[in-house]
Amino acid sequence: MKNKKLIVVKVGTNVMTNKDNRIVRPVLKNLVKQIAELYERDIQTILVSSGSVIAGKEVLGNSVIKDKTKRRQVYSSIGQPRMMRLYYNIFRDYGMKCAQVLPTKRDFNPGVHRDNMINCIEGLLQEGVVPITNEDDAVSLEMSMFSDNDELATLIAELMNASKMILLTDIDGLYDGNPDKEHTKLISDVEPKENLSKYISDSNKSEGEGRGGMGSKLNHAQLAAKKNITTYIANGKNKNVIVDIIDGKQVGTKVSL
Repeated sequence: MKNKKLIVVKVGTNVMTNKDNRIVRPVLKNLVKQIAELYERDIQTILVSSGSVIAGKEVLGNSVIKDKTKRRQVYSSIGQPRMMRLYYNIFRDYGMKCAQVLPTKRDFNPGVHRDNMINCIEGLLQEGVVPITNEDDAVSLEMSMFSDNDELATLIAELMNASKMILLTDIDGLYDGNPDKEHTKLISDVEPKENLSKYISDSNKSEGEGRGGMGSKLNHAQLAAKKNITTYIANGKNKNVIVDIIDGKQVGTKVSL
């Protein structure tokens, strides 16, 4: 049975950064403000947040490490506590607390790790603490990593029986062509089995440091919808996007049964 008062929100790197790949704090503040507003309405949020690699790169600068995986591990190790400090301070400003949960893909396999993760997240929610999850890049092996945080958000939503999942990106949703061109339309509603591969192109894919693109978001949104988790793909830079979605306004691309 779905928990109607629990949602999962995933915010991608391209939402929280500017054209110079720097973290934009007002974007994070707006995100937390909406989560706090929903909490006052008895709706809890699990936040899946990217940004640790970018945050680490801001501190370290260009790395001398040539191996891509090792370099990502180093950036993430430096950046993750920095991201949590940013979130901690902003949540505190709104009278809320947050906590860090760093799973690996193996933690979702049936067994004690999965059970412990459920217990931890449930405990945090019971205490009114917002869980912030991200892949533990420091210890994840390349062959067993999540494809991206869209996959992680989907697994978290399924694990915790969330009723809704919101995937925030830097465009308004899925378009039937290049969103920068005239006469291109936003696709508002999608069914889980609908084949929309013809609309997935470079023009619908976010650029920057994030691993995910529109193809990944649509794929995982459809997987979640098959589990009866209504999913939205929307622009995280829009001021009230999360609250508008919860209020039933037509925002982004909705994927549902």
